[in-house]
Amino acid sequence: MRYEKGRKDTSRRRIMDVAVERFRTDGIAGSGLATIMKDAGLTNGAFYPHFPSKADLVRETISDALSRQAVWLREVLDEGGLDRLIDIYLSPEHRDHPGQGCASAALLPELARQPEETRGMYAEQSRTLVLQLAEALPADVEAREDVACAIFATLIGTLQLARAVDQETSSRVLRSGKTAIRTLAGLARAPASSA
Repeated sequence: MRYEKGRKDTSRRRIMDVAVERFRTDGIAGSGLATIMKDAGLTNGAFYPHFPSKADLVRETISDALSRQAVWLREVLDEGGLDRLIDIYLSPEHRDHPGQGCASAALLPELARQPEETRGMYAEQSRTLVLQLAEALPADVEAREDVACAIFATLIGTLQLARAVDQETSSRVLRSGKTAIRTLAGLARAPASSA
């Protein structure tokens, strides 16, 4: 039975949306294709017309998530600048909902073990995010790309650590991360009393 192209595109999008949320929540290794397809409302056999392998699904899904993150990042930076981005990214809401959050913070250790093609895609797309951060830095910041790279790494690492510890420690980690990033960016201000 043949289906029109729109239906195939809709099914592919559904698989990718379910997969990225599963990957962020349960990890790449912990997300089986059978579960992803069931959650997408499709049979296991419906996977292969869309993706040759799970590795291809991972690469395309993470690439899509990073492209969407670049759009989100641009919107946040345009609306409220770097200071606003720091508050949103290192918020308890982002910490508590990894399935809807940053793919980098949720998946970096597993991405490091993916095939070279996937790691190369990640390097290229994460550089786009770093360049967006560099553009948002105050005009007097030197070595902008290096500073932005440090900010990117600190955002991700802070969120990862905040997710791994108890609530009290997590709140302190978020506050400290915000202060460190603002210092790196030349936006230093007195730390807030709560995350």
